[in-house]
Amino acid sequence: MSIELIVLDVDGTMTDSHITYSENGDEIKAFNVKDGLAIVSWMRLGKKVAIITGRSSEIVKRRAKELHIEHYYQGCDDKLTKLEELIRSLDISMENVAAIGDDLNDYCMLEAAQISFVPRDASPYVDRVATVILTQNGGSGAVREMIEYLIKKEGLEEKFLSLWR
Repeated sequence: MSIELIVLDVDGTMTDSHITYSENGDEIKAFNVKDGLAIVSWMRLGKKVAIITGRSSEIVKRRAKELHIEHYYQGCDDKLTKLEELIRSLDISMENVAAIGDDLNDYCMLEAAQISFVPRDASPYVDRVATVILTQNGGSGAVREMIEYLIKKEGLEEKFLSLWR
């Protein structure tokens, strides 16, 4: 079975898990541009991407729209249930899912996915259920590393590179 959908947690995977508040109460997060390019490339290969995150933030909504991620869900206390709903709507199975997360609220989702990834700085508890412990920290290219791993595993390197030739 091939991976058709990657599921991304946000804080600690797409970001470095820091949340900064301005004096006015504005929330600030930093996203890795290299992760973004890999996400867009994955979708250009005809694959799907979803964000499932426990927190709610206008910044995440903006990033999802900027990357043209159609499926993004915020404020999810039960990420696995949301993922199960999504795969039913997409008519795929867990065998077609790869997920990345970094902490306990990702545990069940990571355990259920066909292949799961955690950044190098993830909780040791989720390391136990991960298929792959990445060499990059969250927010520092972990998502990019995951996607490149999948591209190689799926035999899509030539197609991936041809997107940029």
